[in-house]
Amino acid sequence: MKILNFVAVMAKVTIIGAGAAGCFCAAVLHALDASVEIHLLEAGPRPMAKLAITGGGRCNLSNDFSGVQNLADVYPRGHRFMKRALRSFGSGDVCRWFSERGVRLKTEDGGRIFPVSDNALEIVDTIASALDGVKIECNKRVSSLEDYDTDFIVVTTGGGKGMEILKGIDVSVEPAVPSLFSFTVKDSICDLQGISAPVQLMIPSTSFRSEGPLLITDWGFSGPAVLRLSSYAARHLAQVGYSSSLIVNWLGNNEQSARLMLEDLQRHNPQKLLGSVHPLPSRLWDYLVEKAGIPPERRWAELGSKGLNRLVATLISDSYQISGKTRFKDEFVTCGGVPLSAVEASTLECKAHPGLYFAGEVLDIDAVTGGFNLQAAWTTAYIVAHSIFDKL
Repeated sequence: MKILNFVAVMAKVTIIGAGAAGCFCAAVLHALDASVEIHLLEAGPRPMAKLAITGGGRCNLSNDFSGVQNLADVYPRGHRFMKRALRSFGSGDVCRWFSERGVRLKTEDGGRIFPVSDNALEIVDTIASALDGVKIECNKRVSSLEDYDTDFIVVTTGGGKGMEILKGIDVSVEPAVPSLFSFTVKDSICDLQGISAPVQLMIPSTSFRSEGPLLITDWGFSGPAVLRLSSYAARHLAQVGYSSSLIVNWLGNNEQSARLMLEDLQRHNPQKLLGSVHPLPSRLWDYLVEKAGIPPERRWAELGSKGLNRLVATLISDSYQISGKTRFKDEFVTCGGVPLSAVEASTLECKAHPGLYFAGEVLDIDAVTGGFNLQAAWTTAYIVAHSIFDKL
């Protein structure tokens, strides 16, 4: 790889990958110094194609982090770096950047930040407007960094195939595996598709846990609890071929609390049918009661201690078999990439190759759903842009 060791009168910066991170890096750097010659190369037919569909087309561009007590809960990989990086360019900075350019923003449940328009294209167009003067080349596939003459190279090609560009240079790469996916579960519970309930999930014999709403689908399980677990356990699930046991705690309580709750229902509703008084959606409750070997037509007073034991066990330790993964909507997130140990923490410059920078998903940083992945893209892109500017 041939990166020049000097900065010309008019510095040349080549950014490979015109996704969210690449385009934002170009926009920030161009605003800092319009004399810099910035080349933005994109393998696809148009820039920011993925950004245009993110968040179901609404663009969950950040999160206010108000409900985050530990960054490791939302950044399974890279949380220590992000703790420092967010001080340089955090959620509030992202909101100011877009607000100053006329984008009205709103905050929804879970701290998720969206444009008021609910239109991802507004975010795309806003960044595109800031790229006026940047040389953008689409359908430009770069297969190698070797002999690429430029003052600075910024790689923002994303995960997966986007990392193939790093072959041939001595930069270690953590293998990319999918993150943020729903679970394929071949079970009769899928007949209850559309039902959602707050749960706790765990993968047996591991430390992987999550909680939140679970959505039953015609192919298995989805919803925030599943997406979080898929992120936490991304590498483990890849290693076992996406075949694993899954334990669902439908009540989110421990055994003692669950037992006390059911005993309370039994005490106050002795003559009522099990199927008529329940703490879960009725169809789901009937399914679980029958799975415990109890007819929903039985009265609470007739449940008995053995029936109560079976019902408690089913509700807090319901077992299913994951038999595959399904992509979450039209989004695709991977974990893996250039390890943070390979770059300078304050600049994201490659330790082995001065002048080479990384930003966005090509780094081994990924997050759960909720705007955290895009926040990482904006933050790392901003850091790289300022790092390059400081060297001009």
